[in-house]
Amino acid sequence: MKAKLSVAICTHNGGPFVEDQLNSIAAQTRLPDEIIVCDDQSRDETVRIVKRFAADSRLPLRLIVNSVNLGVVKNFEQAIGLCTGDIIALCDQDDVWQPTKLAQIETAFHESPAAGLVFTDAELVDEQLRPTGCSLWEKLEVGAESIQQLKSRDAFDELITGSIVTGATAAFRSQFNSLVLPIPDDLPIIHDAWIAILISAVARILPVSERLIKYRQHARQQIGARERLSPRHGLLKQSPREALRRENPYEETIAVMSAVRGRLLAHLDHFEAQHAIGLLDAKARHLRARAELPKSRWLRTPRILRELFSGRYHRYSSGMYSAIKDLASPSRLTSTDI
Repeated sequence: MKAKLSVAICTHNGGPFVEDQLNSIAAQTRLPDEIIVCDDQSRDETVRIVKRFAADSRLPLRLIVNSVNLGVVKNFEQAIGLCTGDIIALCDQDDVWQPTKLAQIETAFHESPAAGLVFTDAELVDEQLRPTGCSLWEKLEVGAESIQQLKSRDAFDELITGSIVTGATAAFRSQFNSLVLPIPDDLPIIHDAWIAILISAVARILPVSERLIKYRQHARQQIGARERLSPRHGLLKQSPREALRRENPYEETIAVMSAVRGRLLAHLDHFEAQHAIGLLDAKARHLRARAELPKSRWLRTPRILRELFSGRYHRYSSGMYSAIKDLASPSRLTSTDI
């Protein structure tokens, strides 16, 4: 039986771009079975443009205009919850999809029944859709090693150390809605990272290397490629000097891990997550070992070497850079890398 495919779009003052995105969805070689648009109190022409598209298009589109501003995370939570499809494709208001995006994603799920989430690369373009000469994965420095690990059964281990999945390129099976919803909005990650981490804990994550969207970069977007290069995502290769200057709140890392662990524990009756919980506990022990290093370099050195030789610096932090940072730090560590 053919899977039902939903598209979840969140809009907010997207008037200059949303029509391009909707038209690119209408031009798909595999049309969606439903489109859910949740508008978060736009003050421009966004709602009018969506209504006009719905009237002119044969695609089934449902528009919800929020009575209060929910913010991007809770608005996506709402849109996902309203989807009735077997597969839910997340969609930003300001991108443009390649015509075969949904068809290729559907094929990927069909060929990989164990895959819970599929995500793709993207072509970075400017506000006028002119190519910047760089792909999203290139900008985020997502290399062959990371992709290979994601294709293996160790995707969770990769994703808890940094956000690689960009929601605008992602789709996932709706059978995981009970696990990912509700989406916390008080954590230092947004909806796409939360969804990817949780699904990777219980299912396969499948990266598709084709650039299946034009990922528009402009001043008004909420999360762009540059923001995804933030140190909190743990994706940058840094020199020892840069690593020493970098500070990420230890408490934020633990908060994310704790929230993920709690959600997995609450759903053990429906999803096998013991392995992922074990990885979370091991990472937490490593981070606490770093946070509790003595002020004296002489006293901290043996502990740092123990963590380094165990491989935990490379598995749960930024490898030698983090070890050098801990060794050279003038005071007791109070922050760490994600």
